[in-house]
Amino acid sequence: MIYTTLISTTELAQHLTNPDWAIFDCRFSLADPERGRRDYAQAHIPGAIYAHLNEDLAGPIIPGVTGRHPLPTIDSASDKFAEWGIDDRVQVVVSDDAGGAFAARMWWMLRWLGHEAVAVLDGGWPKWQSEGRETREGIAVRSSRRFVPHPRSDLLISTEEVEDTLPAASRKLFDSRTGERYRGENEPIDPIAGHIPGAISAPYPDNLNPDGTLRPIEELRLRFAVLLRGTPANHTAFYCGSGVTAAQNILALKHVGLGDAKLYAGSWSEWITNPQRPIEK
Repeated sequence: MIYTTLISTTELAQHLTNPDWAIFDCRFSLADPERGRRDYAQAHIPGAIYAHLNEDLAGPIIPGVTGRHPLPTIDSASDKFAEWGIDDRVQVVVSDDAGGAFAARMWWMLRWLGHEAVAVLDGGWPKWQSEGRETREGIAVRSSRRFVPHPRSDLLISTEEVEDTLPAASRKLFDSRTGERYRGENEPIDPIAGHIPGAISAPYPDNLNPDGTLRPIEELRLRFAVLLRGTPANHTAFYCGSGVTAAQNILALKHVGLGDAKLYAGSWSEWITNPQRPIEK
């Protein structure tokens, strides 16, 4: 059995010593980019490798061109996954302390490069800790393996495609940020407030229970049925501020069996690099 969307703490605990399982800690704070690494060094799931959003899961920022967390190249991402000991035999588990908001980025990247055996730890580090499970301090390492990418372009949508195709009635674009950011009432990160014209508000935190686990499948399926209104998942795309938290919505959609939506990886922070692109509030 492979895990492709979520995995429970109980299921993960049974495989901590399996060399063909690789665990990654993706804790991160936009306000303090080094906090996740510090917290990881103090305590983490045994064997977990730290994956830094800015350094490991994003490529170089090109001012005026890219968003805040552009995707790395296929080669650089593949090299990193190989360095971390991932090959086609490995079950990957990714975790964070934010309801999958950051872990889902690595989940999405591995699937983008053709690695299906990757799952987000439901409830993440807070649930693991609250259950009194085993932890380690320091820095874990894994032996490298050969990672062979099989890129899936169908999981991505470009800025040009957003401009050209998403106004069509047969397609939908969803904004994963909180409602006040979508409406342009409060923008704490990016220099311009608002949303892409025609986008529908779908805040990613609405997928979560109060404890940071994903809501029951029946509730999530109803949520997405209302949002999609019959539009197939492969005719939808999700964005956020920089292409990170949108992946959590894509994870939830996949988890309930509705298929693969696309990610607009550049997201709002790339959209607004061109002042000629329209915005709505």
